[in-house]
Amino acid sequence: MQYFSVQGMTCQHCVKAVGEAIRSQDATAQVEVDLAAGRVGINSALPVERLLLAIQDSGYTAQPAGEVR
Repeated sequence: MQYFSVQGMTCQHCVKAVGEAIRSQDATAQVEVDLAAGRVGINSALPVERLLLAIQDSGYTAQPAGEVR
């Protein structure tokens, strides 16, 4: 699972937007959003750079926050 710190998420609409952006790139991706922590966990075969761009394209500032295997 790849983790990203995401700034600007404040509500369930934000959670939905980020999830849809990621799943538009990988329909089988598992996305876990911790709104309070501003953190998104993604289980996907896509490279980190592509996941990061998907989050950014949905209108949020994001940066990699690590990986858990």
